[in-house]
Amino acid sequence: MRQKSTRARPDTARAAPLLVCGVIAGPLFVVVFLITGATRAGYDPLRHPVSSLALGDLGWTQVATFVVAGALTVAFAVGLRRALRPFGGSTWGPVLVGVWGAGLIGAGVFVTDPISGYPQGTPGRLTQYGSAHAALHDVVSLLAFVALVAACFVFARRFAGWGSPLWAAYSAVTGIVFTGAFVLAGMGFEQTEGLVDVAGLFQRISITAGWCWLSLLALRLLRGQEIGDRAGGDGAGFPERYPPPRGKPPKGKTAESSGHGAP
Repeated sequence: MRQKSTRARPDTARAAPLLVCGVIAGPLFVVVFLITGATRAGYDPLRHPVSSLALGDLGWTQVATFVVAGALTVAFAVGLRRALRPFGGSTWGPVLVGVWGAGLIGAGVFVTDPISGYPQGTPGRLTQYGSAHAALHDVVSLLAFVALVAACFVFARRFAGWGSPLWAAYSAVTGIVFTGAFVLAGMGFEQTEGLVDVAGLFQRISITAGWCWLSLLALRLLRGQEIGDRAGGDGAGFPERYPPPRGKPPKGKTAESSGHGAP
């Protein structure tokens, strides 16, 4: 008689503290830029980018937020790799999440140029970079955004293969929303007519969508729940452990007890 296969749970014992970092990073980042953006003189959250909050006398608060959130995300990427290792095929996702985290640290270290009239008295867009720091800021930020989008689609494919259609769809939709809002924000920061005054809003939609996805992914792993049964589960989980090589029953089982023997 065949035995029912057991579902594997993510190995969260050692990874749990690192996964907690993934839960915290997003809300921390979002809450800080919402508060500072609403209280900074001359700053318009609908128009100006989050990175502009690193400018001025109180800019250190956003610099610190970039660095701390980035470090937490890198730690989460390590925990993500550990938690998903039993299921195989999970290398690129954690690596891309780690690149997103490293890019945030870089965005904090390399401060941006003024843009869209902030700080007050500066032009809408400089004709050339005002410093090497600003150029590096744009480079590391672009790499970070691209990495997070790629991570969304990598995990969408993985979740589809693991039989988790809801998480596959959610990951793909996040990647699409993130990309679309990011492109519109970039056009606004380039002073494209009709988008200048809402560029900051589009950037916040992009960033918030990405952070929500990462935090929920971390929370899902922490909960360690099983994959939803295709016959009636919730469709959001993780796969069974890979079976033993064909023809080789699991350790401690004979061919008959594993269901591969004679009928």
